[in-house]
Amino acid sequence: MKIYEICFSPTGGTKKVSSLLTSTLEGETVLVDLTSNQADFHNIALTKEDVAVISVPSYAGRVPAVAAERLAMIDGHGARAVLVCVYGNRAYEDTLVELQDVAKQAGFCVTAAVAAIAEHSIARQFAAGRPDTQDAQQLSEFAKQIQTKLSAEDTEEPTIPGNRPYKNAGGVGMIPKPTRECTQCGICAKECPVQAIDKDNPKKVDDKACISCMRCVSVCPHKARRVNPVMLSAAGLALKKVCSDRKECELFI
Repeated sequence: MKIYEICFSPTGGTKKVSSLLTSTLEGETVLVDLTSNQADFHNIALTKEDVAVISVPSYAGRVPAVAAERLAMIDGHGARAVLVCVYGNRAYEDTLVELQDVAKQAGFCVTAAVAAIAEHSIARQFAAGRPDTQDAQQLSEFAKQIQTKLSAEDTEEPTIPGNRPYKNAGGVGMIPKPTRECTQCGICAKECPVQAIDKDNPKKVDDKACISCMRCVSVCPHKARRVNPVMLSAAGLALKKVCSDRKECELFI
């Protein structure tokens, strides 16, 4: 049995949560990086003996469209799946039910699900340092429960909260732009999940293609990309009330 860690994680928070689960499950781990703009996901096929941990961030209460499109290319072939949505301490809304639908359409059998918290990818003062030690312990214990269910070949599907039809997808949010420190090294263009940054001129951004995932900000070695500070400050004030109180992981099995 192989454990496929299928993950869309532009800034690393979702990957941290995903790895906390996969490291506890029994089996050889195979990473499938949905963030890659180069991979051919049509070539990935699982078997019924395999297990997939499918992890995505919640973008305004929905699965990122590009992550859903890439997951749909994979042949689940009856493999059991643990669904994970990660959010920045605001709300995950319809992310898990949408991920459930996409996974099932791709041929996966859903066996468990998690809504977990990681540092907000834009307003990084919220959920800073998460997943933390408390989260890690909770997720590790839940992974043991999942392993027990897998070993018992229990195929019961958990009840997952959310709405169908899903909430309307949000529009393009804040778009990172280069600062004067930009050396045009091209790393941001290479790593952009949707190729919104011009490879020949990294200072040029396709605003319509950008999904505000903040990967370019995360990977820039010169810290030379950022969003408009006025907009960032306004977003922080808007989120303060709903993001300040600690939310805990929600577990479904």
